[in-house]
Formats: sequence, structure tokens, C-alpha cells
Amino acid sequence: MYDVCIIGCGVIGAATAFELSKYQADVLVLEKENDVAMGASRANSAIIHAGYDPKPGTLMARLNVEGNAMAEQLCKDLSVPFSRIGSLVLAFTEEEEATVKMLYERGVQNGVPGLKIINADEIHEMEPEVSKDVRSALYAPSAGIITPWDYTLAFAETAVRNGVKVTLNARVTNIEKLPEGGYRLTTPQGVFEAKYVINAAGVHSGEIHEMVAEKTFTVCPNRGEYYVMDKSECFRAHHVLFQCPNKDGKGVLVTPTMDHNLLVGPNAEGVEDGDRVNNTAAGMAFVREKAYKTMQTINYRNAIRNFAGIRANTDKDEFQIGIAAENFIDLAGIKSPGLSSAPAIALEAVKLLSQCGFNPEKKANPITTREKKRFRFMNDEERREAIKENPAYGRVICRCETVTEGEILDAIHSPIPPCSVDGIKRRAGTGMGRCQGGFCGPRVVDILARELHLDPMTITQDGAGSQLLLAETKQEVSAK
Repeated sequence: MYDVCIIGCGVIGAATAFELSKYQADVLVLEKENDVAMGASRANSAIIHAGYDPKPGTLMARLNVEGNAMAEQLCKDLSVPFSRIGSLVLAFTEEEEATVKMLYERGVQNGVPGLKIINADEIHEMEPEVSKDVRSALYAPSAGIITPWDYTLAFAETAVRNGVKVTLNARVTNIEKLPEGGYRLTTPQGVFEAKYVINAAGVHSGEIHEMVAEKTFTVCPNRGEYYVMDKSECFRAHHVLFQCPNKDGKGVLVTPTMDHNLLVGPNAEGVEDGDRVNNTAAGMAFVREKAYKTMQTINYRNAIRNFAGIRANTDKDEFQIGIAAENFIDLAGIKSPGLSSAPAIALEAVKLLSQCGFNPEKKANPITTREKKRFRFMNDEERREAIKENPAYGRVICRCETVTEGEILDAIHSPIPPCSVDGIKRRAGTGMGRCQGGFCGPRVVDILARELHLDPMTITQDGAGSQLLLAETKQEVSAK
């Protein structure tokens, strides 16, 4: 029997596993997909929010500001790309200027540092490409951008190095309360038992909650669609550019990414299927139309990819965090600012476990750091040293993003090994560039097959049913 079982390995489950891995406890994470960070943690705006948006006094407000304050040091320790570039909430009308003032006052109550309202001239000095119709903006210097799937991977990989077990392809289909205490969880990978259970199942957190407790909230999956623009468009924005929030969310934004692309989106559309992340023509048209209000100069012919993500919204305007049943904790309904709040939510989970009677000793020297080589960000001397250590760092596989074979090998032999082409993409960055894997994709397949001793025919793009190869079309014939 495990001490704690965490259901779900998005950023919330992974951050909680990381925090619990610092204690003398047997911890299990069950993830329904074939990799971690496969839900909202994979597809979102990649922003660490400042914390002025949530209503004062809510868990969302407190945990957002606390999580934001923790992010920079965590990213340094865990080798995760992060930049505190700041954000602007733009006002184009008198009514929106009133909203900006309200957000400023709310942010001050929430303890957001450095907030100020700036005028149109100051905005255009900071962001020359913003529409000339802008009147004022709320400037929040503590906002940042991050690589969200790598944040999740960093937490999960470090937890594994500390002894946490992560089991993939393990959707929880039933939870049974044991007479002697604890729970029995049924999955396709077997039956597991744990004294305490943490529900971090994202859009499926309502289903998990109802396996052990009466229904107290309803998950309302909400889809957001995005454009990823080529690096040639990145110069257009230097901060995260928000429009004023409305009933549908924070609105369509324009922001640079950590990979020096430009991200535009999202819309907000309620959907029935929380696993369906398709793009729609209507959704993308909506994003373009709304983004035009912020910036008229974006060249959408330079879009290199569209994607969609699902938010775990609920019928409550608050995170659903608490003790739902005996020794069963909900970290549910974690919508935006969930990514920003994740490390603070993890600390909250430890407090709730303590209230349930779980008080293990802390480890003397837990692992709290991670090193990750990124060839494209190295200087010449660092590159020479990396190649000297391992010649595979001298072989560039992804030309668009300058990703080497050494980085791919590091990913394959990491604590949570990838089993697909997109698994390598999330860990090493292959296929993120202008050609979207057209050049490096076949080489990644070859390396995966070689290192994992697999038939290339079995390697998928990203999960069951996404095989890339169907049959051999050419065979080498030796000369007689």
C-alpha cells in the first residue's frame, strides 16, 4: 500500500508529487495518458499571471500571487525557461478604463507587486505595434512567460529521482474505500492501494470526486484556440498583451513565447468532450478578429501551427481545493491561473494531508534541482565543452531550433522516458520550428527506434492510433 496516490500528472499533480517527494513517504502518480503534461498543462497561454484578476479573498487570488513569487527560483533550480517580461491589460474605451482601475485596486488587495496604470504614450513607448486606439493600460511587471510542459516535466522528473513512482496509461476507472482505511484504485495497469488520495485529474476531476463523495461541483470544459506565429513575428510584442477580461475569460492575448515565437489567442468555447482539442475555422477566425483590436500588424501568413487546449472550468468561480472525504483531497477545477498557482497549490495539498493525519518526516537531502542542456542557448565555449563530453551534441537533428542528438538522447534516457515523437518534442524542442518536424521527424523516429530497440513501425506521433509508418516501400538489395 502506498502512502499517497496522486491522480493526474499535469502541472498540479506533478508539482504536488515534487513537494511530497521531499518527505519519507511512498508516493504513486497515476496518469491516464502515455506521458505527463498531456492536458491543460500542454496547451495553454504559457503565462505566469501576476495575480490581479482573481477576486480578493479567494484561494485563486492567494495561490496565484504565492505561486508567481515561487516560480523564478524554481525555474532556476529545475532548469526551466522562464522570463518575467511583465504584462499589460489594454483599455480602448472609457468603460474598459474603469475595468483597468478595478483590476489595479484588486491587484493591490491581492498583494501584486509593482502595479501601475500607464497612459497611451507610455504604452507605445513599451509596445510600438499596439493599436493607436489604446487609451491606458494596467502594467504588471511580475507577470512572466514559461515553457509549461517543461515546468510539469521538471517537477515530475525530479519527483521520480526522489523515489516517486509514475505509472502512465493508468486511467482510474473505479475507487473503492477499504474497510481498514485507505482506497483501492482500479486502472488498466492494475489495482493500486493508498492510504491517502489526491485528485488532480483536471477536466476529469469531477468524475474522480464523485467516485468517493457527493457531487459538489460540475466541470464545464472550455476550449481555447491559438495561433503560433513564426519567429519573424516575435518582435511585435515585448510583454504579455491582454485585452480587458469579460464573462468569457481574460480575452484574446498577444504574447512572445520562450522559444521566440508569437502566440495569439485564445477564444473561449464550452465543449462537452473534455478530451477533444480540435481547432475550428470559426474559432480561429474569432481569434484573428479579436486580436486585431490589440494589434493590426500581425501577418497571419506567418502562422506555423494552430492548437487548442481545454480548461477545467467549473460552475464555481474558485478552485475546488479541500478535503472531499476521509483521507481524500480535491485539487480540482484548477482553471487559469492554475499554471501560475501550481507550486503554491502543492504546498496547500501538503497542509491538507497534514490535517488528515499524514505527517511524515522530511528527507535529509532531497533532490530539488535538475540540469538540462539546451544547445541553442549555449555560448561557443559551452558548446565546445558539451561536444567534448559527448560528440552527439555536435550533430544537429532539428535545424529550425538547433536541437542536437545529444539532447534527444538525454530526453530518451530521462527519468520519465518519452515513447513518441511529440514526447521528444516536449522534452528537447524538436519539431517546434518553422518546418514543424518536416526535416527532423524521420531522424527522431530513427533515434527512438535505435535507443529503445523498437520497430520504427510501432513509433507514434503522440499516442495510440497515431503511427507514422505503415509499411516499407523500399528495401535494400545486396548485389550478387
